[in-house]
Amino acid sequence: MKITLTERFQRECEDLQETQKSQVFSTLLKLPGAVRESQRHSGLGLRKIHTSGIFEARVGLGLRIVFGFERETLTLHRVGTHDEIQKYLRNL
Repeated sequence: MKITLTERFQRECEDLQETQKSQVFSTLLKLPGAVRESQRHSGLGLRKIHTSGIFEARVGLGLRIVFGFERETLTLHRVGTHDEIQKYLRNL
């Protein structure tokens, strides 16, 4: 599975603390398998959060990754706190 990162996602990752960056990377490694086998419990808290096909995955307690996927490509849109993601969704 191919993973693409939007420029915004990359900028937001640059602003994270080193421990958070490590957590995001660990989650990214698990994400393709979790998407393929969505019936299995992955611990990532995958759920659809918008009717346009936008999903989120948890990164530890405080961060979320927002992504979409088509066929064999995951597109990572945002990384942020719950509140930041909610604000993003209101603007879709």
